[in-house]
Amino acid sequence: MALKVSASIVHQVYQDPQGEFGLRFSPEALHSEAEVSALLAELSDVYNAKPGKGYASFVSAEDPFYAAAREAGETIPEPEFPQLLTAWLANENDFVAFSQQVAKLLQAELSRYSFAEPGFLLLADYQQNTDRILLVSFLPVRDGVMVQPDLSVHKSPQLDVSKIQLAARINLTEFQAQADDLYYVSFIKGRTGRKTAEFFLDFLGCAERVNSKASTKHLVDTVQAFVKEAELSDDNANDVRKSVYEYCGEQWQQGEQVQFNELDQRLQDQGAPSIKAFSQNKGMDIPESFPADKTSLRQLVKFQGQGGGLSVGFDQNMLGNRVNYDAQTDTLTIVGTPPNLRDQLRRYYGMND
Repeated sequence: MALKVSASIVHQVYQDPQGEFGLRFSPEALHSEAEVSALLAELSDVYNAKPGKGYASFVSAEDPFYAAAREAGETIPEPEFPQLLTAWLANENDFVAFSQQVAKLLQAELSRYSFAEPGFLLLADYQQNTDRILLVSFLPVRDGVMVQPDLSVHKSPQLDVSKIQLAARINLTEFQAQADDLYYVSFIKGRTGRKTAEFFLDFLGCAERVNSKASTKHLVDTVQAFVKEAELSDDNANDVRKSVYEYCGEQWQQGEQVQFNELDQRLQDQGAPSIKAFSQNKGMDIPESFPADKTSLRQLVKFQGQGGGLSVGFDQNMLGNRVNYDAQTDTLTIVGTPPNLRDQLRRYYGMND
């Protein structure tokens, strides 16, 4: 997907021999348009492919945390990043000055955590579809080798985009519209423990608002109940599940939210009853829009599980055909095994052709 970049900049956060974090500012925004676009495209692909993302918004004086503090007689300053962002959007600061203030804020935040490592702060203001996005990312580095103009080779630190764990995308269009939207900020949750994600949320002054996994699981359960009560044929039921899976997957891949009205219309256009009317009649309230969780979506098209040394997975449309389940005896019968598994079994029993 082509990104129209308005401004981007990189600042370095380094660590001195005493372990203190220092800053090296870039004095101006990046101008190498082709290289920046290529970097942001790669970063966007890596970001979209991350399965563990959270959704958040900036905290404010109305948040329960601040309300409780006021009741206890405590005074807690509001986060600095949203104030810096608002000032920049109001043209009180230019992009370079804003980015340098953010870098100072990041430096101060990093000094509070023992797991923090040096890297590069990348900020990018760009247009994606109809939305204006601000990317805030802290890129790790790795040792690489560069070939110099004189064909000599030298060690050089390089951005390790594939290993990024600290990144957030702020939908400035939704933020400035002040809509009742609890997830105009998305961020990588990562797999290195909660402290990493909490650190980045503290830096941005955000609080996680939406549990995408729970929302997606609720949709999956509703779809399963929907196809069962509508008494659809197996083929039609599988078509509905597949259509929901594909639509939600497309939205997830593009970094967009699932729009329940849009999904309902898509199913009706394909000849299915209204799933929205079904959910309302059953009291299964599904949000009008929410971010999808890729892992939970698989339950629409696959059965899979593991335990006790056994791992099994198969497409749902195989149930009743190549795969049969006897609930009385808790027995799963599979007709026809995958070729690589069959070869292993035949070799094990000495049945090589």
